[in-house]
Amino acid sequence: MTRARLVLGAFLAFMLVAPLALPEFHVTLLNYIGLYSIVALGLVLLTGVGGLTSFGQAAFVGMGAYTTAYLTTTYGLSPWLTLLIGLALTFVVSLFLGVISLRLSGHYLPLGTIAWGISLYFLFGNMEFLGGYTGISSVPAINLFGVALDSGRKFDYLIWTLALLALLSMHNLLDSRSGRAIRALKGGGLMAESFGVDTARMKIIIFVHAALLASLSGWLYAHLLRFVNPTPFSINAGIEYLFMAVVGGAASVWGAVVGAGILTILKQWLQDLLPKLLGQSGNFEMIVFGVLLVLLLQRAREGVMPLVVRYFPAPRKPLPASVPALPRRVRPAAGAALLELRRVRKAFGGLVAVNDLSFAMTSGEILGLIGPNGAGKTTVFNLVTGVLPAVGGEVHFRGERIDTLSARAIVPRGLARTFQQVHLLPAMSVLENVAIGAHLRGTKGVVSAALRLERGEEAMLLGEAARQLERVGLGTSIHEQAGSLSLGKQRILEIARALCADPVLLLLDEPAAGLRYQEKRALAELLRKLKSEGMSILLVEHDMDFVMQLVDRLVVMDFGEKLAEGLPQEIQTNPVVVEAYLGGVK
Repeated sequence: MTRARLVLGAFLAFMLVAPLALPEFHVTLLNYIGLYSIVALGLVLLTGVGGLTSFGQAAFVGMGAYTTAYLTTTYGLSPWLTLLIGLALTFVVSLFLGVISLRLSGHYLPLGTIAWGISLYFLFGNMEFLGGYTGISSVPAINLFGVALDSGRKFDYLIWTLALLALLSMHNLLDSRSGRAIRALKGGGLMAESFGVDTARMKIIIFVHAALLASLSGWLYAHLLRFVNPTPFSINAGIEYLFMAVVGGAASVWGAVVGAGILTILKQWLQDLLPKLLGQSGNFEMIVFGVLLVLLLQRAREGVMPLVVRYFPAPRKPLPASVPALPRRVRPAAGAALLELRRVRKAFGGLVAVNDLSFAMTSGEILGLIGPNGAGKTTVFNLVTGVLPAVGGEVHFRGERIDTLSARAIVPRGLARTFQQVHLLPAMSVLENVAIGAHLRGTKGVVSAALRLERGEEAMLLGEAARQLERVGLGTSIHEQAGSLSLGKQRILEIARALCADPVLLLLDEPAAGLRYQEKRALAELLRKLKSEGMSILLVEHDMDFVMQLVDRLVVMDFGEKLAEGLPQEIQTNPVVVEAYLGGVK
């Protein structure tokens, strides 16, 4: 048994015994830590993993608390029914706020969450039927299997059962196809979209998910204290929840528990200690608390959990033994028409990046697209793959016009690409990075992932990623972090990820850039091998020695226009090309 599992077992044993053995005060602290952990867990997903900062989660806690307090005291509804009503109300409100807020970017998003967080806080305090700032009292206790949870000791088991279930479902979600898509939101949005991930939809999903967890915590809070008023749902509380996620480790599921525990215990300790040292009461604990947080984040910018994981690493997951292969698309016959650009044009303001460009390629060939820096080659890639819209002309792939489609709609038609600048998720494993390429070859969603009902499909996706890594020669690096690989291996990894999408046409944007001589030779051998297997390749590259020995034909661009087209030997001796670009290379 690994150390990580021993620690987890000890924690679970402690949670079973603690309500029976600890003094009442410590049980109360434990209850609050559990409540805060549920909210912080949503922020781990939203902020730490998804990269979307929110200061307004306390408002969703209040929504869950006020819904159950009002309905149970006014209409006598069962708390279990009010839980469902509260979650439904939170779903609707958070969906509306998410659609509005997530259109914002940069610092405008957190400012937007502050705005609606404050608005909901004042709404709670100014609604007379909710008791105004006095609040609602006499909230009934929860009954579970005929047992009234009317004390902190009894309630502790419910809080931590739900907290641990939320932790488990979050772990399941992040360890899935949907989880990889969510993790790609932070710094990998363009790459994720290029492999079919609907990033806008994923952002709304995690926003709503975090809100529902906050609402659940609010429901528990109302029935634990049996009283609700607006104070615990202010913007200050929202900031504290975010601190908990950041201090614990914003990208770690267990960081929510660690952060909630550290901040709750530290605040209580300072409130007890400082009056004794200073001889007076006040809010001095907030000053010291802030200083200690700054010092902590200076020493551990990623939070506490990454430091803990060094000593208690999680066991490596074994690869699926033998799983069925994913279905493969039908390949076009060699020599069949594949890609055609007809007078394609793209302008950025007054700058014409691509000017009436036309060329075509057939199945089974390697076509090189070359030209000086700024010639518009990468822009052509972005036009073909739907990253940028053309302002004129047409792009056809296998007889279908695709320039009017989004990147997500183009990928399933059989195009996959790499990038001029490597686009990887460095903290994820090589295997997981490659599996993102197979995103559209799976169908299971967030709910299936959270409930761990998609294990069969997940095994097939990971199996496909492992096969593509073996195919490109990276089979021994499967469990390494992608950020630890050399640049050459990272570029090969990008090719493996593109192959995971089961493409008909592979678009490679300067794959040899920055590689050493031996790495270039290995890359050339890989591309020749892919061609022999029937893969069609459109290649942008500056290294002429690399290109001339590899491609079947060349298209030369300059200032956004086609300068020449032909066989490598013809291009090498073309006087216009030599003068404009090759500089006499023969």
